[in-house]
Amino acid sequence: MATLPMFRLDGRVALVSGAGRGIGAATALGLAEAGADVAVLSRTPEQIESVAKQARELGRRAVAIPTDAGDPEAVSAAVTRAAEELGRLDVVVSVTGGSMPRPFTDTHDEALRKSFENNVVHGVRLVREAVPHLTRSDSASVVMVSSSTGHLVGRGYLAYGAAKASLDHAVRMMAADLNPNIRVNAVAPGAILTEALEVVAADPTMKATLEEHTPLRRIGTPEDVAAAILYLASPASSYVTGQVLAVDGGLVTPNMPLPIPDV
Repeated sequence: MATLPMFRLDGRVALVSGAGRGIGAATALGLAEAGADVAVLSRTPEQIESVAKQARELGRRAVAIPTDAGDPEAVSAAVTRAAEELGRLDVVVSVTGGSMPRPFTDTHDEALRKSFENNVVHGVRLVREAVPHLTRSDSASVVMVSSSTGHLVGRGYLAYGAAKASLDHAVRMMAADLNPNIRVNAVAPGAILTEALEVVAADPTMKATLEEHTPLRRIGTPEDVAAAILYLASPASSYVTGQVLAVDGGLVTPNMPLPIPDV
């Protein structure tokens, strides 16, 4: 078989959560470019309607489903609707999470609980709801979006880093539970130029710090991550499961150390 066609998703259906902007939007459109019909989920109807419209302009079927990732009933209903309206489900991409950095001594119980909820529970819930549909596919793939903070060490990121590290291992455990019919992998982005990073990147000094501390000397783009997700979602990675693929410019240490003093 030729290599390039292995990256195609013609006749497949992909569900992408957190698809209203940034990595999620770029991923939904990247999968659509590769031939997939897409269901795009997020809390903001206007954003996902725009993404769905762009996917349709690529010649794909697309449905926008406003969904709060923290609402179990809404997630279950969204997965069912996506499968019913598009006829099947082959790929699930979970783009959820986030947590504000803070010194360890200010990282209270609620911050830990909320970070674990946002970064682990929401994504695992989505996969669990999708499994009955994915088992009907002959090429099912799940891709979780983790973070380089899950394996790099720096001050201020205990809540976020611990949650993403947990997500990384959850990927391995889900892969074991769902072998051999559903592959489960993750990408671990570094500094990516999404809306969350625009304020930092707008400051020339801070932007230069990020670039100088990144071996490839640039900030990543949502498309950099979307390309990696396409690989993991497509038959090109049919012999890959339980893996976390770093998409971080070659980081071995955090590229924006926080000025948090010694205790």
